[in-house]
Amino acid sequence: MRRYNKKLRSIILFLVGALLVLFINFKIVENNLKPTILAMAEAKARQIATRTINDAINTRVVTNVEYTDLVYVHKDNRGRVVMMQPNTIKINKIASETTLEVQRSLQALKEEGFYIPLGQVLGSQLLASYGPEIHVRIVPIGTVQTEVVDEFAQAGINQTRHMLYLKVKSMVRIVVPLVSADVQVVSTVPIAETIILGVVSLRNYS
Repeated sequence: MRRYNKKLRSIILFLVGALLVLFINFKIVENNLKPTILAMAEAKARQIATRTINDAINTRVVTNVEYTDLVYVHKDNRGRVVMMQPNTIKINKIASETTLEVQRSLQALKEEGFYIPLGQVLGSQLLASYGPEIHVRIVPIGTVQTEVVDEFAQAGINQTRHMLYLKVKSMVRIVVPLVSADVQVVSTVPIAETIILGVVSLRNYS
């Protein structure tokens, strides 16, 4: 009986030791993989959020916006541009609509999320599509910031291309098992452009 108890204790000690070694190895692997998982999740989340922002702008905000809706071009009696005046009311309306649409679209991402195969995290090309899938959630945080910006570029002799963009900044949080991180997403979407003669400055849209 004494020999049996001694043998049982040895087995129990062996199992406890094996479990302890297994747990330590698991923590080492987890700590080594965590930065890789976060980096992959961050890149994927930024890609998804940027596509969502661009789709919201292009399909629901600026579908029928023309350059002449946003800028009044004044010319002299010889047809030369003497002043370019922004349509502040229209520009502010587009910026507000963009903010609301982007917020709604990003909120919808909370119900979706995405998965990263564990084989992809390990860096193996053969196993990239295999292994358990790590679920990643995207949670919008803070408010969306929208501004209209412009840019002038040379388009030929005495010709200048004037381009208008919507610049959208937002923050999202990526959540994977036991860890999370915040990601800033910045998207710049062109909304209108024209060619003008000469160089005329135009600023302060937002």
